[in-house]
Amino acid sequence: MRKTHITLYVEGGSKGALFPECRKGFRLFLEKSGLSNPMPKIVACGSRGAAYKDFCTAWASNSPDECPLLLVDSEGPIATTPWKHVFQRVGDGWKQPKGADDDHLHFMAQMMEAWFLADVAALTAYFGPKFQAKKLPKNKSIEAVPKNDIESSLDAAAQDTPKRTYQKGRDSFEILGKIDPKLVVEASPHAKRFLDQLNLLTKADT
Repeated sequence: MRKTHITLYVEGGSKGALFPECRKGFRLFLEKSGLSNPMPKIVACGSRGAAYKDFCTAWASNSPDECPLLLVDSEGPIATTPWKHVFQRVGDGWKQPKGADDDHLHFMAQMMEAWFLADVAALTAYFGPKFQAKKLPKNKSIEAVPKNDIESSLDAAAQDTPKRTYQKGRDSFEILGKIDPKLVVEASPHAKRFLDQLNLLTKADT
């Protein structure tokens, strides 16, 4: 059977320096989820809008054995289908490329750092024993936690650690590579949907 070449266009990594860290963090996360062969090619796109544009460019020229996927923060609660969400969201207005369907668009809900809340042990191991996990949101539905609450709680929990605060550029992708995907899937339906789709695509090649 012809191999499907999966390319994952992800939001993350500011231009230049953080691109390798972004790719490494996602690669480690996907490997720990059990994905192995073929591993998708990971393209760190920087901003959310740039990720969408890169995906659309790839979609317009992809061959039958290529499968571009887009992974971005949802930026808010998701109350509809993926492409309707990004079309209707104020500030987006993204149009669904012709031929693409909802299986090609995936979300970190409401942002990548929401995934971290599913694995408090990994956060504590990363920041150290003075990490105050009790300051993290108590809501077990991590997709329901607003972005501002996630970021402020990570800052508060880290204030007595050597790092003193959570810094996205310094910390985010290293933490991503350390968290347990199984815990993330249990806490985030959209993370489960994303990893299920990747596994479905790779199993189709066996």
